[in-house]
Amino acid sequence: MTELIAAINEVIKYGLQPNLKTEGRNRELEKNLVRIYSYYFDIAFEFDDKDYPQFNKKIDTIRQNVTSNFPEFCFYKKVSDINDIDNSQEDHIGDAIDDLTDIIIDMWEIKWRIENNSLADGLRFFELIFYSHTQQHIIDLLNYMKQNG
Repeated sequence: MTELIAAINEVIKYGLQPNLKTEGRNRELEKNLVRIYSYYFDIAFEFDDKDYPQFNKKIDTIRQNVTSNFPEFCFYKKVSDINDIDNSQEDHIGDAIDDLTDIIIDMWEIKWRIENNSLADGLRFFELIFYSHTQQHIIDLLNYMKQNG
């Protein structure tokens, strides 16, 4: 579990601290996003039905910090349905800053739950939030970073 927390820490620092001057930050971010993604496949926990306190999302500065740490991140084009080959008109706009902000908020809550509630609560939340929300943001952000290499 310490490896998961270490990878989370390497990602969330970009939302919790402004103006980080990290050498090779894009490559490090990419590496840690892939590490987090890979942990999803190995999640194992026993259900913990205790009633724990909820995470208090204080997110007002996270987007600002992400912007200060990745000023080159911007909007990008997304295909709405990759299986609809004949429809080239319905594309969407993605936002790399929003992707990373949402990933950081999700990862921060996973870490908080592990450290303040229980390992089982944190891993259960990881499993739920990853599949329903975080996974797509990671895929989109990695694709954006690859395209802008």
